[in-house]
Amino acid sequence: MKKNFFVFTIFIFITLLNFNLLKAQDNIAFIDLNIVFDNSNAGKKVNKEIQDKKKKSNKNFKDLQNKFKTDKEKLINQKNVLSKEEFEKKLVKLEGDLKKYNLEIQNTNENLTKFQLQVRKEFFKSLRPILEDYAKENSIDIILKKENVLIGKTNLDISNNILEIFNKKIKKISVN
Repeated sequence: MKKNFFVFTIFIFITLLNFNLLKAQDNIAFIDLNIVFDNSNAGKKVNKEIQDKKKKSNKNFKDLQNKFKTDKEKLINQKNVLSKEEFEKKLVKLEGDLKKYNLEIQNTNENLTKFQLQVRKEFFKSLRPILEDYAKENSIDIILKKENVLIGKTNLDISNNILEIFNKKIKKISVN
């Protein structure tokens, strides 16, 4: 009886071992999405657009900041000339303008963040069919994001291959 149990246990062990070895032979690759996004022609164009929007916003904010600084200095210099009520009135108006300015900064930053998220979404949408075709053509079962891979052979990194294909197929990332 013990002999049969021992043989049965060894049979199960060998079967599981073979199953695990077969599973380990799945074809796996990984990709660094940032490499594809940052180095693709379409990604560079949209990154430049984002940087231009940031620069324009920062310039506008700097100009408004300088205007408020100047207005505040003028008001402080007029403190002794203006009546207390007139000074308070102008101070309240200046503070109201400052609140509007801060709200404008917040809205602009939110819009820029939304634009960046939309760009990434469109990038992934255009990248997906390329990855699917690549996986099918190269018999790849799983493509992982590089940041989810702790250690992997460098020959499993398909980032540069996908970058090359992406540049050929995608000329622009359009955001609605």
